[in-house]
Amino acid sequence: MTAADLYLDLLKKVLTNTLFDREPDVEASQAEFILGFLQHYIRGPAISMLPLARMDNLEACVKDVVARNVPGDVIETGVWRGGATIFMRAILKSLGVTDRSVWVADSFEGLPEPDAELFPKEAKAYHGVVMQREFQHLAASLEDVRGNFSAFGLLDSQVCFLKGWFKDTLPTAPIERLAVMRLDGDYYESTMDALRSLYAKLSVGGYVIVDDYGEEDWTYCRQAVDEFRAAHHITEPMIGVDRSCVYWQRSV
Repeated sequence: MTAADLYLDLLKKVLTNTLFDREPDVEASQAEFILGFLQHYIRGPAISMLPLARMDNLEACVKDVVARNVPGDVIETGVWRGGATIFMRAILKSLGVTDRSVWVADSFEGLPEPDAELFPKEAKAYHGVVMQREFQHLAASLEDVRGNFSAFGLLDSQVCFLKGWFKDTLPTAPIERLAVMRLDGDYYESTMDALRSLYAKLSVGGYVIVDDYGEEDWTYCRQAVDEFRAAHHITEPMIGVDRSCVYWQRSV
């Protein structure tokens, strides 16, 4: 491994709190996984709640668009404590890339409240005891995320923050082109807002990564993606990263 490879490998383990600890098993029962998730991520020092398989996928996608000169920046919509975007900035830094930005899009106030009539599963989860008391709607402040970037020496002019609800910030965001878009807004509307605002800016050869496509107990994320792909005649195959996360590469 090169020094850059070692750096990125160490960083992803630090960000995910897996340097000396094991990540929760995504294949475990729901009760076991939620308990492990709470202990490892929410109550622990992790800065990203992405499983290592998803970090590896993100690294592969970013490195690939750089190697093939696919034009555009990279973005994550829904960043929690900022771990995945910190990792993307580190990848660009390790490759000596100075002409691409990392867009960090989040409300920095937690998840939006879903419409209970349109999205009953999401509303039930949103108002549930675990989400309110333990997860605290996955809120992390802009100051905390900026501080996390700074702690790793990666807060610079190539990092751009978009604070607010996606329906308000993404349609007018000053993004010209994208090469990688990672969607982690959890809910139907957050996912659809990101696709509607950003997909047209994705370069051919670029990647869309959807974090919660495989989750069906508490979100309509899959429905949003399927509807958008059907409406826009997107036929590129979706490739599974793990039980929940999928991605595809834009070909036209």
